[in-house]
Amino acid sequence: MNSRLARHMRITMLQDVLPRPRRIAVGEFDGVHLGHREVISGSDTVLTFDPHPLQVVRPEAAPRLLTSLEVKAELIAGLGVQELVVIPFDERFAQQSPPEFIDQVLVQGLRAELVAVGENFRFGHRAAGDPGLLAADQRFQTRVVPLVEVEGEVVSSSHIRGLVLAGEVELAARFLGAPFQTQGEVVQGDRRGRTLGFPTANIVPDEALVCPGHGVYAAYADGVPAAVSVGVRPTFGTGRGVLIEAYLIDREVDLYGRCLRIQFLRRLRGERRFETAHSLIAQMEEDVERTRSLLASGPA
Repeated sequence: MNSRLARHMRITMLQDVLPRPRRIAVGEFDGVHLGHREVISGSDTVLTFDPHPLQVVRPEAAPRLLTSLEVKAELIAGLGVQELVVIPFDERFAQQSPPEFIDQVLVQGLRAELVAVGENFRFGHRAAGDPGLLAADQRFQTRVVPLVEVEGEVVSSSHIRGLVLAGEVELAARFLGAPFQTQGEVVQGDRRGRTLGFPTANIVPDEALVCPGHGVYAAYADGVPAAVSVGVRPTFGTGRGVLIEAYLIDREVDLYGRCLRIQFLRRLRGERRFETAHSLIAQMEEDVERTRSLLASGPA
């Protein structure tokens, strides 16, 4: 893991943890949304799992995730946590009973003094463990955090995934507590943007992660204002799959092979087919000016 914040937070596997008492927040924490942040508040250690447990126990029900492990680690590090402990979730671990998880992981492995979880947290074989079982254990204190609501809506990773897929990135940011972001290596595209006067940095979306709905967005690409298109480029009928194409405004750099981080701020319009290259260029000029105006105040 090449986390930019790793130097501020120890990232380790359970078998490598140092012996010390811990205040632990436990959960999957996909997206590190406002509810997750409430659970993590006051903890010095976060315990999470990789891959997502559903990918092992019910692969057909496993969701596309909001964050890769690297991005999740950076978001958690930004909350002032000292240590992120990652448990590889496999079939063997999935068979562990709730009491075994408490004894072997929380008590013996991590020496928990306090364990914080959300009220809907479940653990152990067949998800038989719940916050009540944790609270009944006298070897540590248990903090059970109620579900967080924003404008009367419960904050959940599944709801946020739906918002992102629908292109509702502004609303998703209210639940996340930060703009939705994704990252990927810049790859060679059709180079058509350069001939149109709008050279783009292209990313192939990770199929394991949620991608915003097709359309054009005002965004930041590594902190630089960018007009970003997500879609299949219907004007040219390339037949290629979905690409994320970022035009960095007033910045011309060679990004091939680099990892680019994109934060989506606002959806400007849906994807559409244009009859001529001229009409497409005119629309792109408008998209860039709207983005420039929206982001004139600088990164959020």
